[in-house]
Amino acid sequence: MDCIHLTGIRSYGYTGYLPEEQVLGQWFEVDVKLWLDLSKAGETDAIEDTVDYRSIISLVQNTVKTSKFALVERLTAFIADSILASSDRVAQVQVILSKLAAPIPDFGGKISIDLTKKR
Repeated sequence: MDCIHLTGIRSYGYTGYLPEEQVLGQWFEVDVKLWLDLSKAGETDAIEDTVDYRSIISLVQNTVKTSKFALVERLTAFIADSILASSDRVAQVQVILSKLAAPIPDFGGKISIDLTKKR
């Protein structure tokens, strides 16, 4: 199975456990891997024979912007389900969602959820 990697998809969203996270929002970064058969696209050079990754990027950005969940785990699963629903070509998807500035005292790192779903 072949793979398309989309990395560094950034979007401002309102998912978070604390009430202020759902009001003030914060930046999220998403990486996506799409498993599908790319052999026909490799021969035809036709976008119809692959996944138009522009639509996947837009789907991810819009989902992060418009969703309000308490948990980043739920947002990550929702993105994965939405991608699988948007294209019959995708057999498996991996979504890595990172909360870039979690409101945790004395913590300067990021929180990431790594979730893989199959059709």
